Amino acid sequence: MTPDATVPAVELAITVEDAGWGDENRLEAEAGRVLGTAVRYLAETIAQPFPEDGLEISLLFTGDDAMRRVNAQWRAKDQPTNVLSFPSRQIAPGNMPDGMLGDIVLARETIVREAEGDSIPLDNHVAHLLVHGLLHLIGYDHMTDAEARQMENLETRILSELGLSDPYANTDPA
Repeated sequence: MTPDATVPAVELAITVEDAGWGDENRLEAEAGRVLGTAVRYLAETIAQPFPEDGLEISLLFTGDDAMRRVNAQWRAKDQPTNVLSFPSRQIAPGNMPDGMLGDIVLARETIVREAEGDSIPLDNHVAHLLVHGLLHLIGYDHMTDAEARQMENLETRILSELGLSDPYANTDPA
């Protein structure tokens, strides 16, 4: 760990569009725990720089219909997906992001189907997707095999910090 790493506070702006997500306060608390742990891990373990005055992340908890529209508009894919990330500015991994990292959008029905299909607790899958979304906000991607391996390795290590198992354990390597 880097002893002088700056670990900023993470402020969340949450919107819940789909009532099926449940209590907004619970979502905010859990997302804060997950994203706070991820930011701390990245700052202390790989020396990811962050602004000292804190980070802001906007989270939208929505459903498949809204996600399909967002995915069609921004990625030309007319179907829902589990998570989309919209960084406030494009950066390379390891560079200093802005304080406003960007937006993470999560689609409830798709995430529920995936969790049930993989026989994992829903909260664990949401935690994984929040970490995945955060990594996209700070410049990570999975367009190449090398990028995917790097991103999956970070996700696995952060999830381990949260006491969660490796979501890629039973899959083919990137």
